[in-house]
Order: sequence, then structure tokens, then C-alpha cells
Amino acid sequence: MQQLSTLSLVEHSRQTEFSQARSKVYLDDKPSGMIVPGKVLEAAFRVDEDRCLLFTTDDVLFEESLTIALISREQGVIEVAHLGGEYSSGTFENASTDRESVHFQFIDDVRWTIKISKSPHLRIPFLSDPRGVKRSSGLKTHMTFLTYPMSEV
Repeated sequence: MQQLSTLSLVEHSRQTEFSQARSKVYLDDKPSGMIVPGKVLEAAFRVDEDRCLLFTTDDVLFEESLTIALISREQGVIEVAHLGGEYSSGTFENASTDRESVHFQFIDDVRWTIKISKSPHLRIPFLSDPRGVKRSSGLKTHMTFLTYPMSEV
């Protein structure tokens, strides 16, 4: 995986009391036709020739959550997950990658890792994800979330 600088967001709809801001995705300064949750692009990574992993926030003071969207040029938005919770806040920092994963810090004193698989695999709702991960229910996922205490990194 490698970080992308040719991807950008343009706000499509503002955040409301009940909904998250949404933004249009631009690839190489051209509209992609995709709309993702979030307002501020924190980082974007190329997973492979077709897919990208986006990290967005909403610029909400004292209650910032992180939205992670896996998108495809061919399939559009594949999967979306959120990190955070009520009255918690984080800052996306210290991002690094290897062949199939992105590592970063956001909330708590942990190092987050997201592994991206080529095809969907089984996920057991409520048991498969670390505390703080929220996503729609379903039995298949491309994204596996792991956490490691900073003392072990």
C-alpha cells in the first residue's frame, strides 16, 4: 500500500444534528461519482490498482470520530467503518503502511492496524472488532481491525 496525494474531497452535504457530512471523491482532479461520509480527508492509501482506503473526519471539536471507507473505481463504495464514540475524541497520526495493512494512532493509547483482504471474509458481528469500531451489520468484510497497546509497539 502507498499513500495517495491525487485523491481529494469536495463537500457534498453538511453535517446535521442527525447525519454525518458527506463528500464527493475526486481522483486526479476528476469527479469519481462516489460520495463518502466525512468532511476532512486525513489520508488516502492505494490498496491496489482498483481500490483505495480513505480516512476522513468531520472537524467536530471534542467529539472527533474517524471514518474509514474502502472504495473501488469499479464498484464504488465497498465498505465503511467508524472509530470513536460519544464524548471521545482523537487525532489521526503516525500513519504507516506495509503490503496489506495501514497502521496509525487515533484514540486511546493503542496502535490501530487495518488489514485489507482481496476478497470478503467472514466477520462475526459484535465479536470480531476491537472496542470503538462501528460498522453496519453483516457477515462479510474486507477490513480487519486490530489494536496493540503502545507499550508493545
